[in-house]
Order: sequence, then C-alpha cells, then structure tokens
Amino acid sequence: MWYFLNVIFNILNKKIYNYFPYPYFVSLIHLVVGVAYCLVGWSVGLPKRAPINANLLKLLFPVALCHGIGHVTSNVSFAAVAVSFAHTIKALEPFFSAAATQFILGQQVPLSLWMSLAPVVIGVSMASLTELSFNWTGFINAMISNISFTYRSIYSKKAMTDMDSTNVYAYISIIALIVCIPPAIIFEGPQLMSHGFSDAIAKVGLTKFVSDLVLVGLFYHLYNQIATNTLERVAPLTHAVGNVLKRVFVIGFSIVVFGNKISTQTGIGTSIAIAGVALYSYIKAKIEEEKRKKSA
Repeated sequence: MWYFLNVIFNILNKKIYNYFPYPYFVSLIHLVVGVAYCLVGWSVGLPKRAPINANLLKLLFPVALCHGIGHVTSNVSFAAVAVSFAHTIKALEPFFSAAATQFILGQQVPLSLWMSLAPVVIGVSMASLTELSFNWTGFINAMISNISFTYRSIYSKKAMTDMDSTNVYAYISIIALIVCIPPAIIFEGPQLMSHGFSDAIAKVGLTKFVSDLVLVGLFYHLYNQIATNTLERVAPLTHAVGNVLKRVFVIGFSIVVFGNKISTQTGIGTSIAIAGVALYSYIKAKIEEEKRKKSA
C-alpha cells in the first residue's frame, strides 16, 4: 500500500503540474486535505486524539517546520523537472544525513558508510549532466528538500514522545500547514487570483480540477501515514530496503506513464545512485543491528 499510494501520488501530482504549475499552492492543498482527514479521524476516535501541551509543541515545531520546507521544495522540484530526475536527486538524502550526523551531532560515521555514498554522488552527477529536463530550479529545490528532511530526522530524534505515530504525524501536518500558508500567498497568491485558477478550470473543468486536488492531497497523506505506521513495525534493514525499492518503483512508473526520454548516461547514473543508496542503507542497518546486540 505504501508503494502503491506513493506511485499514484507522484503520477497524479505531476499531471496536475502539467496544467496548474503552482507548487506552493498544491503543497498547501496536500496538507489541507491531510489535516481534514486527521480531524475527521479524531472526531470519530480513529485514532483517539492524544493531548498536547506547550512542551510537546516546542519539540514538534522544528520537526514540522523542516517537514513543511522539505515538502514545498520537493514539489517545486517535481513541478520543474521530470519526476524520475527529482527522485534521483533526492537519492542524495543519505549523504546529507551522514554529514549532519558527523558534523552537527558530532557522532562518528564509519568509513564504510562514507565509501558507500561515493556511488550515490557519482551516479547523481552522471544523471544530472545529461538529464533532458534539467534546470537549476528543480535541482536546487531538490537539494534544499534533502537538507530539510535531514534536519527533520535530527529533530525527530529529539522529539520522541510516548505519543503514537498517527497522532505525531497529525500534529506535524497541522503545524506544517500553518507554516506553509504565508509563502503560498506571497509567491503565488497574485497569479492565482489573476489567472491561475481560471486557466486551470478552462483547461480541465472545475470538477476535474477540484477532484484532482482533493485526491492528490488524500494520496499524499495516506502514503505518508501508512509509511509511518509501517516503518514503526519493521526492522531497520527492512526499512532501508523498503525505502530504496520505493524510489525504484516511483522512477520506473513515472518513466512509463509520462514517456520521459532519458539518455543512456542518465539511466546508468540513476542506477548507480540507487545501488549506492541500497549499499549505504544495508551497511547502516547492519551497524545499528550490531549496536543493539551489544547494548542488549
């Protein structure tokens, strides 16, 4: 379900950008629909809403801020370049995670992990040089997204609470929504009011426009929620393999659906990058497993 919902989200999201190129507003809609879903769930007790106080809010706010920034910049990238290329750039996220772990948290990263990241950097570089849809807006925003999600991981460790993952994600979504409203109004508000909405409705009709936005928001929330619930229940190695395979699925399906033409070098670079992520994830999971055995 995690893979299926993620693939559907990416395909529908890109189709919307093809006739409505406003990623800040679409990102906002993703969160609006997700928050509405959470509020309905709370109202019927599925799940029961966990209480929150000022201390928990302080812990969750940095996580939500990074989540919001990473979400918006991911969507700006998806709107600017091919979905397959955006996901190739986002394969660099483990590199930023390792750098943050070593230089920000002060925790030593083993040489084997650094070595496994070399294919990722090489592969992404190869893919970028000959990618037909390459532009700096897509590339830079994908990189900002990587940094934001890295910091989200760091702050998430500090924000570990007794609250279940469904409630945590609900609160993070609400805070992220509030954070994302101002930039959407500032960067896209005037264009949307003058011609953005009217142009989209003229192209596809009001019913399809509204239904597409609601559906993409629903798929966005559900894939994130199911991913959170699933990864809470599996071993780190399963988590690592799952993340890599998910990216392969999304890249593969996006190429088939949108008929993106990629050069041989881009294909080889993407494959090398994904293989590097797989190797990094495997080594990291094994290291964590050994640490747990020693502590046990």
